[in-house]
Amino acid sequence: MTTLTPSPDGAASYLTDTSSGNASYVTDTSSGEASYRIRTLGLIAATGQEEYVGRVVDHRLAPEDFRALSGLVRHIGITEEFKKVIDYFAPPAGHTPAGFRIVLNVEAGGLLQIDLVRDISYDADGVLRPTNLLFSADSANPYEIAPAAGILANLTCNPAIIYDLFLNNPEANVGAAFKDRDEVMTEIGRILGPGCDISVELNNPFESDFAKLLEEAERFREMLSPWRVVIKVPHTGPVNADNVGELLTGDKRLSHRWWEPSTEDAFRGHNLALKLHEHGFRVNFTLMFEPHQTQLALQAKPYFINSFVRHRLVQSTRMRTLLDGYAATKDKGQLVLLRDYMIAADYLAGSDTDYDLEECRRMAEHFVSYRGVRTPDGADGLDSVRHNLRALRTANLPDTRLIVCSMDGDMMYPEIDRLLTSDEFADMSRRVVLTAEPSYLARFTSSNQVVSYQRRFMNATGGHS
Repeated sequence: MTTLTPSPDGAASYLTDTSSGNASYVTDTSSGEASYRIRTLGLIAATGQEEYVGRVVDHRLAPEDFRALSGLVRHIGITEEFKKVIDYFAPPAGHTPAGFRIVLNVEAGGLLQIDLVRDISYDADGVLRPTNLLFSADSANPYEIAPAAGILANLTCNPAIIYDLFLNNPEANVGAAFKDRDEVMTEIGRILGPGCDISVELNNPFESDFAKLLEEAERFREMLSPWRVVIKVPHTGPVNADNVGELLTGDKRLSHRWWEPSTEDAFRGHNLALKLHEHGFRVNFTLMFEPHQTQLALQAKPYFINSFVRHRLVQSTRMRTLLDGYAATKDKGQLVLLRDYMIAADYLAGSDTDYDLEECRRMAEHFVSYRGVRTPDGADGLDSVRHNLRALRTANLPDTRLIVCSMDGDMMYPEIDRLLTSDEFADMSRRVVLTAEPSYLARFTSSNQVVSYQRRFMNATGGHS
């Protein structure tokens, strides 16, 4: 069998003869000349598959691909997967749905068989989205997702976003129109359509019965389809079923330090991700803050890894300020404030009120140094993003992407935008999904000059078009 698919770097397509393993690269099929289309090969559609084949006959081929296929293929058909995708999403006649890459396989007997492979880099009809960088909504509010739906390739949410920020918030869930999680997720799936992946988190990641977790995941798969659903699995660290109650009562502080988990607890998320992967689920391995989490997280074969950036930068800046204050004054009151802050931010356990001040200083200095807060590579809070992109570049997981999340402020998105267009990371932009509340993304569609020019235009026309 010979397969025509996008190259690993997305810059070209290649024909691979699976019997020999040889591959030759050719130009991107999305930019092929208009005269080089599947229909111009003059192929005969497989009996009973004419309607399905009609959806791809105008798919463009690179000239080199056209020449390679001419004389080699005589018939055209579709895979069972192609049929399942079309029957489920029911796109308009003559089209294929967004979120799928069109793949051409040459089978024995001169059959050109067309497949659809899940890939959110693609819009309808197997055309690449406008940019390699993809955008995602960090929301479960259908009312705020709808205005941004046309630019989104993904959505992420978790129980706090679903319940606290929407379902149980009367200002968001107007008139209590949505009654439960399933209603919310079904509506979001309808709004976003087939082209968007949807990452949903299990309600209780500490459930000991995997069959129950699998049942919940299967419910999401039924609700959103196998092609769109992504299961969010959190890192759990020292938190387990026995002590998670500490986070819900009293001072809500964990008695265990974050760096002293049991081995079983620390790898619970990794093992859960692997089990779900074995059952055919794509996994968003979430709660990733430090670069040192990444290489271990990749062992779980995740579909998404994450860089949470906002709170980490805020905490780094606060520790640096207190450390600099102590260095300038030698006032141990600065270290007491540092210890209190480190307890509040879970660097120390709730019971560490007497933790040695010098040890607190050393720990904080480690984080400030590790994160490069005093260097150009980390002053913007994006050192974890840089690290994770470098790690992905060398990983043997070509379909894994990085979600950059938890953004805030005037500069965080512009700094990420600048990073992804830099020489070092331009080649990795296809591997990045940027997620935020739609309102945060919305602010960067505008600038002050938009207002200035609209004033000029509207005054020129007297307010009339």
